[in-house]
Amino acid sequence: QVRVQESGGGSVQAGGSLRLSCKISGLTFDDYGLGWFRQVPGKEREEVACINWNGANTHYVDSVKGRFTISRDNAENMMYLQMNNLKPDDTAMYLCAAGPGAAVTAPLVDMAKNYWGQGTQVTVSS
Repeated sequence: QVRVQESGGGSVQAGGSLRLSCKISGLTFDDYGLGWFRQVPGKEREEVACINWNGANTHYVDSVKGRFTISRDNAENMMYLQMNNLKPDDTAMYLCAAGPGAAVTAPLVDMAKNYWGQGTQVTVSS
């Protein structure tokens, strides 16, 4: 049974930082590309950042480039998202996903085939 569990969300003021963590169990961790996505009510789920199986390749949505950093620790089956200089527009539920395939694009090819967590809420106030 695959389990995906996010943690680390919270409420911060604009300009602050948070570090999200994602623990995944029940699969061969380094067979999967991983990603962070976010969703607000009434809007589609959007990619924030993705990372390939060994961390060598990453991809970020333009709005977070230079502020967020995605990383993974294959020895611990963990993925992280360091978020700096947070803005009110970053307010959302943040979800962790594992996509079938090792490439950085794996979580984007067919999102219905991803393993998803329940999400962790990030709220940024101005």
